[in-house]
Amino acid sequence: MKRLRALIMPHPVEHLNSERPWLDEECARNHEVTLLDRSGDVAAQMAGIDAIVDFGGNITRDELDIASAAGIDFVQMVTNGLDHCEVEYARSLGFTVCHCPSNLSAESLAQNAMMFILMLAGRYREAAANFAKGMLYKPRSYGVAGKSLLIVGYGASGVELARRAHACGMRIWANDIRDISSDERDELSLERVGGPGELASMVAEADVISVHLHLTDATRHVISADLIASMKPTAWVINVARGELIDETALYQALLDGKIGGAGIDVFGVEPPPVDHPVFQLPTVIATPHTAGGSEVTMKNRGVFCGQNLDRLGRGEEPLGIVTGVLVKT
Repeated sequence: MKRLRALIMPHPVEHLNSERPWLDEECARNHEVTLLDRSGDVAAQMAGIDAIVDFGGNITRDELDIASAAGIDFVQMVTNGLDHCEVEYARSLGFTVCHCPSNLSAESLAQNAMMFILMLAGRYREAAANFAKGMLYKPRSYGVAGKSLLIVGYGASGVELARRAHACGMRIWANDIRDISSDERDELSLERVGGPGELASMVAEADVISVHLHLTDATRHVISADLIASMKPTAWVINVARGELIDETALYQALLDGKIGGAGIDVFGVEPPPVDHPVFQLPTVIATPHTAGGSEVTMKNRGVFCGQNLDRLGRGEEPLGIVTGVLVKT
């Protein structure tokens, strides 16, 4: 196996780089790894490099131009979702672009989606406020057994959420653009399955709606203002995927007006979101700072994957996770 020279591009959000050793170590097991210093001469640092490993997928067009001129033709994006990445520009320059497949973060996303459901059921924010006041025995929690959970996007994280929710006695509904096989339906006793044409009716009838899609032009505001207006007044909305999958303005207003029952939100159209927005003060809203997909397990999985992809390149094999078109599911 050829020992490659790999250039790791740090994340532009500096504090995240303190969590990057898992990536550096895995890539350096069999290859020579250097870290890009953006304050230095980028062209000089890219000279002689065989592959770029981009932590977060934030490489710019100018940096891609420099890399292309240096003869580099491989970029590993250390991310699953690519809506913020210059994928098409990189491909137009002849780069092979790989991302980290959805199975690497599926358990983390599902765990956090299930956490939101259970916290809403436990009326966590009200309970925590009562504890702080010394008030006992209130509020009464809700049960989740028997509630219908609509998973919009039945990919890796959607399936993992279904496993967890099924174990809690929830009734699982799945909506996807692909055909969900009979074996998949039987495995977790999917009660209801539908495609895009059935989304409106399923949203209107579900107790909990959890979104598990990639953000593309086709999926932006897939949960529209009209769909939000059709939801049950007790419905909960869960989003651990991308903020713009849901019409946030409509969602926030529905929550403020008490038109729906609650929400668990980890991702936002603008990040960081305006934390002083009154919706985030509601006891029926639980928000976290885009941490659902970034567990220690996910980070380790992605580091191993990136190191193994470099190994594949070094052996002259095709890497995994090649981006060939529009991705539609997390």
